[in-house]
Amino acid sequence: MKIFSLIFVFLFLFSCKSEKNDTIKTEYNHEVVKIEKKPEINVNKAKSKAGEALKFCLSKGFNTDFCILIDMSVHSGVKRLLIWDFKNNSVSKKYLVGHGCGANPWSSDGSKNDPEFSNEDGSHLSSLGKYKLEGRGYSDWGINVKYLMHGLEKTNSNALKRFIVFHSWNLMSDDDVFPEGSPEGWGCPTISNNAMREIDPMLQNSKKPVLMWIYD
Repeated sequence: MKIFSLIFVFLFLFSCKSEKNDTIKTEYNHEVVKIEKKPEINVNKAKSKAGEALKFCLSKGFNTDFCILIDMSVHSGVKRLLIWDFKNNSVSKKYLVGHGCGANPWSSDGSKNDPEFSNEDGSHLSSLGKYKLEGRGYSDWGINVKYLMHGLEKTNSNALKRFIVFHSWNLMSDDDVFPEGSPEGWGCPTISNNAMREIDPMLQNSKKPVLMWIYD
């Protein structure tokens, strides 16, 4: 019995050690890596932001049919750009969106879990805060459509100066890419070409400026 007890304790301790290292040892000594659970966007958090956004839009004469919310606290490989329907108080569409690479290599996903933010020119980082989307123009990227992003807060006041615009990018996916992240550019919120094909008509048909709110 003592031998069996010692074997049980050994196996238990070995199992705990393997679990701590996020791997499982098979009887053939092969490592099986645990799969990271795919994160989901916090809809309650978005709903709270949407409530504030609606009040803002009403007071500033913005579009009160919808707004664009981007939750940068969510892994970049998961759809974290929301088209929020004010009328139904719910999400109507979700899309992937990229952020700025900062000191990481351009087009990599080096900060997929923990992006940094800055309002400084040359930082190659995205800026948090509310933006007025107004001014459609030609882009060298994606489907050649961009929207000017007028920063409305101290945290994003240099957006126009930094050429931070809303555009699509051929490298962006239509679907979640988790556990990988979306490719990172120089600070612009980038979406897939098909996503822009869906959002562009909404922005073009809006008779009032549309609010984009990027938060963490």
